[in-house]
Amino acid sequence: MSQATLIPLDNVDPALIEALLDRAFEPERRQRTAYKLRDGVDWLPGLSFAAIDASEHLVGTIQCWPVALTDPEGRRHPLILVGPVAVDPAAQGAGYGKALMSASLAALDPRAPLPQVMIGDPEYYGRFWGFTAEHTGGWQLPGPWEPRRLLVRCDNPAVLPREGALGPWVG
Repeated sequence: MSQATLIPLDNVDPALIEALLDRAFEPERRQRTAYKLRDGVDWLPGLSFAAIDASEHLVGTIQCWPVALTDPEGRRHPLILVGPVAVDPAAQGAGYGKALMSASLAALDPRAPLPQVMIGDPEYYGRFWGFTAEHTGGWQLPGPWEPRRLLVRCDNPAVLPREGALGPWVG
C-alpha cells in the first residue's frame, strides 16, 4: 500500500465521503440492493474507516452497518453488513481497499463477533478474509442480487439460519 493513514470514518466530512462513493461507484449506486439493506440505519463508527494518502486526500473508505436476517419463524439474527469498500479510481490497486477491509475486520469484538455479510466477489473476499456464499443460498434480499456474490463470514456457521430475509437492523 502506498503511504496512507487509516482514521475513523466519523472524522471525515460526510460530503467528502459521498463524493468518493460517487467517484468509485457512480451516482446510480443508490439504486443498488445493498442500499436497501441499510436503509434507515447509520453506519457503525467503530468498524468504519477512511484511508488518507500522504497528501492528506481521502482515497478510500469502508462502512459497516447493522443488519438482521429474519428467519421463517420471525426471529431476527443480527449481522454486520460490510461495505461499501470504496477506493478512488485514481488510487485503485495500491492496497487501500485491502488495508481498509483488514482494519474493519480486526476491529470486531473477538469475544462475541457477529457474522459479517457482504455483496462482493467471492474469489477476492473469500481468498483474503474467508467470506463464502456456502451458507447464504436460502437468504432473500430486498432487491436483485447475484446469489454467488452474497457472502458471509462467521466463526461458527452452524448459528446461521438456512433461510431468511436480510434487511436493516432497526429498533
